[in-house]
Amino acid sequence: MFTGIILAIGSITAMQPRGGDCRITVNCGKLPLEDAQLGDSIAVNGVCLTAVELTENAFSADVSNETLSRTSLKTATVGTPVNLELALTPSTRMGGHIVSGHVDGIGQVINKQNDGRSIRFNFQAPENLAKYIAEKGSICINGISLTVNQVDGAAFSVNIVPHTLKETTLGETEIGDSVNLEVDLLARYMERLMDRSASKQECKVTEELLQQSGFIGS
Repeated sequence: MFTGIILAIGSITAMQPRGGDCRITVNCGKLPLEDAQLGDSIAVNGVCLTAVELTENAFSADVSNETLSRTSLKTATVGTPVNLELALTPSTRMGGHIVSGHVDGIGQVINKQNDGRSIRFNFQAPENLAKYIAEKGSICINGISLTVNQVDGAAFSVNIVPHTLKETTLGETEIGDSVNLEVDLLARYMERLMDRSASKQECKVTEELLQQSGFIGS
């Protein structure tokens, strides 16, 4: 699990075909690898990968065909910058939101414009993810925990403050670029609980109950 608070910008230094899938090597920049061990999870642009090789400032991970088909890693090349985060620990500050590192789909930057000292980005999400994206809700974009400003169908916007522009790859992201999207875990599980077809028992979670509990507006 992760928080969506990026710790470093790294870059892909190698992509090696391995029996039909791929092994990538990532230079970790200022990511603190002192306590990292083989088998640890590291989020790369929001994709949870398992370290199979470690050096002082880099790690390698195997990327399955499933991951390649569902994330922007399929179009990554040597030199591609990536956002990095180590898996959270019991002492980690929970500054973002709970992120699994399991990408739900690929979105696209459709507009960006100055908004004070920030930049407002507009993204187009896949239609099947639109129902999980809510105004003032959380979303993970390339591993970054962000707050949704506005929603219009499957399009949504976020404001990126100067610190985030500097410390993540969003500072170099342009219109037309693809991004990894992970929707809020709570939204996915809530839908499952409300799906009567998922169980033969009567659904106990209702829209009225959610309103009374403050999860949604009336």
